[in-house]
Amino acid sequence: MNRIAVLTSSRADYGIYLPLLKALKSDPFFGVTIIAFGTHLSPFHGYTLNQIFNDGFEVPYQIESMLAGDSGNAISTSMALTSLKFSDFWKNHQNEFDLVFCCGDRYEMFAAVVAGIPFGIKYAHLHGGEKTLGAIDHIFRHSITLASKYHFVSCEGHASRVSELIESEKNIFNVGALSLDNLTTLPLLSKEEFFELFGVDLNKPTILVTVHPESGSSEENAANAEELAKTLLELKKYQVLISLPNADTDGFVIRRRFLQLAAESENRVSCHENLGSQGYFTAMKYCAFLLGNTSSGIIEAASFQKWVINLGDRQLGRLQSNNTINIPFKQELFHQAINKIEQDPVYTGTNIYYKENVAGRICTILKALL
Repeated sequence: MNRIAVLTSSRADYGIYLPLLKALKSDPFFGVTIIAFGTHLSPFHGYTLNQIFNDGFEVPYQIESMLAGDSGNAISTSMALTSLKFSDFWKNHQNEFDLVFCCGDRYEMFAAVVAGIPFGIKYAHLHGGEKTLGAIDHIFRHSITLASKYHFVSCEGHASRVSELIESEKNIFNVGALSLDNLTTLPLLSKEEFFELFGVDLNKPTILVTVHPESGSSEENAANAEELAKTLLELKKYQVLISLPNADTDGFVIRRRFLQLAAESENRVSCHENLGSQGYFTAMKYCAFLLGNTSSGIIEAASFQKWVINLGDRQLGRLQSNNTINIPFKQELFHQAINKIEQDPVYTGTNIYYKENVAGRICTILKALL
């Protein structure tokens, strides 16, 4: 049995990992261990550790390291605390795993990975080589790439960038976006089931909104949130389903404005801490379109034939399918983009990130490597 560990720090990366976790668990060639930390253990962010348990997985290692604040100082301190706690963890478990999976670009993922470098931890990185120039995550992603031995990337352009970063073409595998396996392996909710769980009637025209802060100032993020809130209040023919921001620097200013918006909207806007992978993909399936600056709009929405209005610079540099309409946080441009979508409401193009059975591809590669 080859011992595989998976580092998961948030609802976002867990949703990506889920098909791989299922594949590893079902294959006797592997033994899989989940190491949960970050917002998974934060009641403020919905204590999403419960989602992992509900999916039938054990979590033998749970490492708390998050602070409640989202200032630059709080984020930096959380990074230091995460590295400190993982330095002890890797010291005690450095010989326990043959390979450790890490995903993406989060600061807490970076802190956990960096702490393992002196112990020679062997990492496999998902979603390396991507760019998000409007967020500090961009720095962390490339750093995690440099710390990793194996690279499972989402498309050929990202494979080329990883090759440039590590100055080698070895151990880079273009497998596609793992989260898209959920389209075939994750049963979605009916509209009735979704209503029972979240109180939102997806029979109504719905905008699915997820907005995270950019790497600018608190004032800029507050202004962006205000510009979007004013627009959403004007769109009377739509209900708005908001998935609240992750634990990012200055995320609270956006979170606070969205919660105020829900109170102002006469029950037309609802905010949710955590829809879970099943709930989020269900909302994506039935919504009219997506609005925000999250990677799920760039990577996953095209497979649901959904248009995405991508706001601002957070995703700047990430390769996109043709379903993406890029605009700044400007009220008049919101209306122009929505009018364009309403004239042609179903996206009929392809998704550049899609490949079949990504989890199976990764498992096959691992069997040849380990």
